[in-house]
Amino acid sequence: MKHTIFAIFLALTTLFVQADDSKPVQVLFNTDMGDIKLELYPDKAPKSVANFSNYVNAKHYDGLVFHRVIKGFMIQAGGFNEYMSPREPSGRPVRNESYNGLKNVRGSVAMARTSDPDSAMAQFFINSVDNSFLDRNGQNAGYAVFGKVIEGMDVVDKISNVPTGQVGPFGDVPRKPIHIISAQIIGNE
Repeated sequence: MKHTIFAIFLALTTLFVQADDSKPVQVLFNTDMGDIKLELYPDKAPKSVANFSNYVNAKHYDGLVFHRVIKGFMIQAGGFNEYMSPREPSGRPVRNESYNGLKNVRGSVAMARTSDPDSAMAQFFINSVDNSFLDRNGQNAGYAVFGKVIEGMDVVDKISNVPTGQVGPFGDVPRKPIHIISAQIIGNE
């Protein structure tokens, strides 16, 4: 009898945890240029959201910069400090979830990756315009969208318009660093 009750309790606990895992997650980025609030969708991109949330909780993004800014395209962060020294990610690459139905539209947040579709780790980008060519289609593996900006799109636009240049081998680097002061998960008590 005790084993049956424990099994039922365990099954119900698992159901509640799974239900909570499907709720959107909110992340607040405090930057030099203002705050950007994201909403992440674990029901659509569970691996990407779990990965990103782990980096937020580990304070990986704190002190990094938006290191790649292309006006009329996107802003990217998650890999470098203001001296363009890399901060190596501690996790493993995430399998590409670009098949989830979310699109690379203005304000969407996606995982940055190499030419290997399953190579995303800590870097991410925010689309400043609609970029449908980044969506999965035909032979294009696409870039996994896992959330969107819900507040602070004006900040994204300000960042998108800063002057950029070359720093060593890196192009499209803001001439004045734009720091991520802190990143934290909010509103999910």
